[in-house]
Amino acid sequence: MRFGYFPGCSLHGTAREFDESLRAISGPLDLDLVEIEDWSCCGATSAHATNHLLSVALPARNLALAEAQGHDAVIAPCAACFNRLAGARHQIAADGALAGRMAGLLGRPFANTVAVKNVVDVLRQLGPAIRGKVVKPLAGLKVACYYGCLLVRPAAVCNFDDPEDPAAMEDVVSATGATPVRWNMRLECCGGGFSIPRTGSVIRLGRAIIADARAAGAETIVVACPMCHSNLDFRQSAMALRGEAPMPVLFLSELVGLAFGLDADRLGMGRHYVSTTPLSAFAQNPPPGKEVR
Repeated sequence: MRFGYFPGCSLHGTAREFDESLRAISGPLDLDLVEIEDWSCCGATSAHATNHLLSVALPARNLALAEAQGHDAVIAPCAACFNRLAGARHQIAADGALAGRMAGLLGRPFANTVAVKNVVDVLRQLGPAIRGKVVKPLAGLKVACYYGCLLVRPAAVCNFDDPEDPAAMEDVVSATGATPVRWNMRLECCGGGFSIPRTGSVIRLGRAIIADARAAGAETIVVACPMCHSNLDFRQSAMALRGEAPMPVLFLSELVGLAFGLDADRLGMGRHYVSTTPLSAFAQNPPPGKEVR
């Protein structure tokens, strides 16, 4: 399965572990990720609040590059990048006048032919392959799947899961042998880009999210958004979790990598603020009676 790969700014910076783990599992899954040459920032999170035309043109430039480089589909792992690329494609397809301006704005031909894929959707489609590659089943590990705001909303743009009751992440978690828990805050906002200007709000929201996951019995939270990961992982030291141990927060690709028996360093798990050692230890030595083949 071949895709143009749009890592975006976060996966080359603060969320390098998302990039590293996705690339690590791509080999076993026969997933060919070809990074788009000369890609640029998609405009998340500020362009759409500054200038609407700019907010469409920035992601459209990357789609135009992918189109020129022969890609039929692009995978954007970052939820915000996915939302901006998919949103631009949707708006251009729906607005003939806007579509007519794109080639002039971008300085290159653009037919808007490239599909935009969410990494969660792609991994769900690869569920049978994931099950077949598991060598360290995560049976007994309880996982809270956190979607946040942008993975499945708005429905007309994302268009791969139920925006009110999604199941794609849970399907992938189940393929690793782990158990996804039912909980209340999997679609609630983590505070997003307010981590700096409204830190107190982000801490309050994150505390509520982690407390609810813990109440449902989760031992880790799994995400597919660098901003969600940053807010839930980095901010835990300020959340005053009433003496509870910190909750590890993994990218979905890291969890899959653990089940594949890949080394934690190769998956970038040492980059987290909250230690992921208990999870890598679990993968290597599952509790007696929990391992399944």
